[in-house]
Amino acid sequence: MNHGGAYMIDSGSFSAGGSSGSDQPSRQQRRSDRTKGKLLTAARSVFAERGLAAATVDRITERADVGRGSFYYHFQDKDELIGSLIDNILSELVDRMESECEGRDDLEEMLDGVIGTHIRFFSDRWKDFVMYYQGRADLTLDESFEGLETPFLIYLKSIERLIDGTTEKPISDARLRRLACAIAGFISGYYSFASVASLGQDVDTEFMSLRKAFVTSLAKFARESIPHGQARW
Repeated sequence: MNHGGAYMIDSGSFSAGGSSGSDQPSRQQRRSDRTKGKLLTAARSVFAERGLAAATVDRITERADVGRGSFYYHFQDKDELIGSLIDNILSELVDRMESECEGRDDLEEMLDGVIGTHIRFFSDRWKDFVMYYQGRADLTLDESFEGLETPFLIYLKSIERLIDGTTEKPISDARLRRLACAIAGFISGYYSFASVASLGQDVDTEFMSLRKAFVTSLAKFARESIPHGQARW
């Protein structure tokens, strides 16, 4: 069971917010929040280094310098910890997308904006991208970690809503899902390439032509998904 406050992810640490029963958290609550923050930060590093499956509770608690009892006070198991991290990352990414892209009414501009938000969001958050990449890949396995499906569905729905807002008539849910999944796949490919790029190699410049072609293809697919005679273009 999760006893701590809500956590927001930044480029390198986690901080707790909120308290129960009073405006100021008690000393015990502050200590508990710090311990949970240490576990989340340690887990983020261990998962990035070893992968979701290979990482162990013992390695996470060793990295956080806390006991196993502290881990199980805050999390039922590793699955719950993974779900908490993924949920925080995707929630913050969704907030960023909606803030930066809301109000755009041009399809290509929206598609490029959504992709650009992803690139900026992960540009200095490599560990968070590894969590995003591994969590997304894990969903395709027969036995995935519990708790991952819901935050990824919310994330995909957010992309779908932004895209759908730029078309005069609704696109089918199935077609919107394909567009959202294609964007997620492109982002995974972008940063996978960046991880093996040579030192000093300008990944953004080298990817720009591919990004433009990808946006053009997405827009074409979206327009062709609108019933004949209903498009405004």
